[in-house]
Amino acid sequence: MQALLAEYLPILVFMAIAGGMAAVFVGASWFAGHQKPDPEKLSPYECGFDTFSDSRHEFDVRFYLVAILFIIFDIEVAFLFPWAVSLGEIGWLGFWSMMAFLGVLTVGFLYEWKKGALEWE
Repeated sequence: MQALLAEYLPILVFMAIAGGMAAVFVGASWFAGHQKPDPEKLSPYECGFDTFSDSRHEFDVRFYLVAILFIIFDIEVAFLFPWAVSLGEIGWLGFWSMMAFLGVLTVGFLYEWKKGALEWE
């Protein structure tokens, strides 16, 4: 049992060092930071003007479609890198499995394109 716990000791040391460094950095930034907000810091961010309506208004669904497409293709790229590295080991089954995955994504992309979901007015 003690040998098993000894294997976790480096992880515990790493977490303690990381937690200590995080606490030191947050404390140093709070201590050294300028804590007196001026009117420029309290002004509206990015848009340049005060809000004029409720912030819970509905967005156009195309915004969400583009966001979902971005996430899907980002995940696709995340799957392609390890697949390409291990392609020699996984053989033809791995190759055709990825081709099926890419085919499904391509069909979905073409469907959205045909429906006009990517057209921004």
